Amino acid sequence: MKKILTTLFLIGCAFWAGLAQSILVEAESFSNSGGWVVDPQFVEQMGSPYLLAHGLGEPVEDARTSIFIKKKAQYHVWVRTKNWVPGAWEAPGRFQILIDNQQLPNELGKNPGWNWEYAGEVELEKGQKTLSLHDLTGFDGRCDAVYLTQGNHEKLPNDLSQLAAWRIKQGTLQASPDLVEHYDLVVVGGGIAGCAASIAAAEQGLRVALIHDRPVLGGNASGEIRVHTLGIYGNFERILKMIDTEHYPNGSARALEEDERRHENMARYDAIDIYFNFRAFATNSENDRITSVDARNTETGEFIRYEAPLFVDCTGDGWIGYWAGAEYMYGREAASKYDESWDKHGTLWSPEKADNFVMGSSVLWGSENAGKPADFPEVPWAMDVAKSYAEANGEWQWEFSRNDLSQIDDAEAIRDHMFRAIYGSFYNYKNPVMEKPNNDQAEYGTIDIRKHQQRVDSLQLKWVSYLVGKRESRRLVGDYIFTFNDVRNQKKFEDGVVFEKREVDVHYQQNLQDPNKPDFLSEALFFDTPTYYIPYRSLYSKNIENLFMAGRDFSCSHIGLGGPRVMRTTGQMGAAVGLAASICKKYDVNPRAVYKSHLEEYLELIETQK
Repeated sequence: MKKILTTLFLIGCAFWAGLAQSILVEAESFSNSGGWVVDPQFVEQMGSPYLLAHGLGEPVEDARTSIFIKKKAQYHVWVRTKNWVPGAWEAPGRFQILIDNQQLPNELGKNPGWNWEYAGEVELEKGQKTLSLHDLTGFDGRCDAVYLTQGNHEKLPNDLSQLAAWRIKQGTLQASPDLVEHYDLVVVGGGIAGCAASIAAAEQGLRVALIHDRPVLGGNASGEIRVHTLGIYGNFERILKMIDTEHYPNGSARALEEDERRHENMARYDAIDIYFNFRAFATNSENDRITSVDARNTETGEFIRYEAPLFVDCTGDGWIGYWAGAEYMYGREAASKYDESWDKHGTLWSPEKADNFVMGSSVLWGSENAGKPADFPEVPWAMDVAKSYAEANGEWQWEFSRNDLSQIDDAEAIRDHMFRAIYGSFYNYKNPVMEKPNNDQAEYGTIDIRKHQQRVDSLQLKWVSYLVGKRESRRLVGDYIFTFNDVRNQKKFEDGVVFEKREVDVHYQQNLQDPNKPDFLSEALFFDTPTYYIPYRSLYSKNIENLFMAGRDFSCSHIGLGGPRVMRTTGQMGAAVGLAASICKKYDVNPRAVYKSHLEEYLELIETQK
């Protein structure tokens, strides 16, 4: 049985500083998270994983941990948190601090932006104490850290660089690695592409580290996001059938069953070490070569450095390439840049001038009949997003992108916007307005009010993902940039290693065509095509010598991404680079040399996979 590496740190003890009578507790390190969940998606933007009270409108169970008080004293307690929807209403994500069940006076999560809020003052006796986060709303309160101090420190660090330095000083953030590991290949990102790359390389005798920041594999296909896999298997049917999904509805709980099957199949490979809950945060490079990747455990903070001659960026956002200085693209190119225009759809397809309106992120969700009356509270803070839209479930069309928002830098704001859209639309569905236009139909939906009232009382939210399912962000530049013309012209490449038949599928926000539509719903433009091919040269970096990429961060234009972004296709990319890595190891060469000097052998190796 393959070993799955987990931390040996003592999770039962919170991190705490050795400074006299000051204790810093990282929320993600709580020994019992209760109903709160660890959210590591936005570390690069706000500084740390945090705990999220994702209760769908029902307050979640308290998160608890132990702290040790050295001597009796008065303590001031500060909490790093945010009001995620500031406005003329009660903040939706409020919570309080309890110490040994003594409730501190101030409600938290009330100030805009990530900041330190004052929970109150408390006298504590010497000894072990239980520190708790007590959720008040069930609507996504969030806690990054708790700081207890005898001094009334009103100005705690909030700038990310100052905050990191302070955490190192406090002892909750390691400045140097606890462990250094050595591998033949390091794959960062455990989605379908990363899993396929790991399997293909391991089967050729490479020792592989697969670094993944979640407790389950699969990325968008996982039970945490629940998108089914699309595309064809190409040359890699055997590998991809171990890790893909059936074609069930997006958002289906059947994704949880596929998680189990995927994990069982990955566990068969002794040569793959999977580092669950480790999030990469930096690369170390020399002379345009990556020497190592640094990652931290999202719960304990354990710091591991991974050294290897070869790396694969399957992060989706292209983080490994970005940190290493790889060339990359973001946004929609002007139609003239690659001659990718399509008159039928005009600027919805490709703009006259370049912009940042990439395909958006989705948050899938669903409801169920509880079999008894089920209340859902008013959500005034959601209504300026949802407006009058009413719905009980959300599929792929629930997607958000805007020209002034980055799918990377503004990812938390995008996710939170979708939360408001979901909660507000569900509230509207349960509380329909009786006077509807068009024969008792909802303004945007198709609700029959008379029938609707018979079932609405027992409807409750069943599941809302708190992870953003991204479609597009950074695209790393390779020796070849794949474009729509390669699809339209069915261009064949001497190094074609991925092929696909599925139509090109490019999304746009519905309100761009009809301003009366909600801004959180998308539509798709389809271009039917016979088989098209993707060259190996689009799967390694142009300027970082030992970096492969597989997934939606491969080398392509915005429209070029429209077809190959689906997960069986990105899985083909992963398997292709896993095999290429074995050629690199055999001849002690970089990825480019596989194309220049060993292409025939590489293509023959791919043929053996059929």
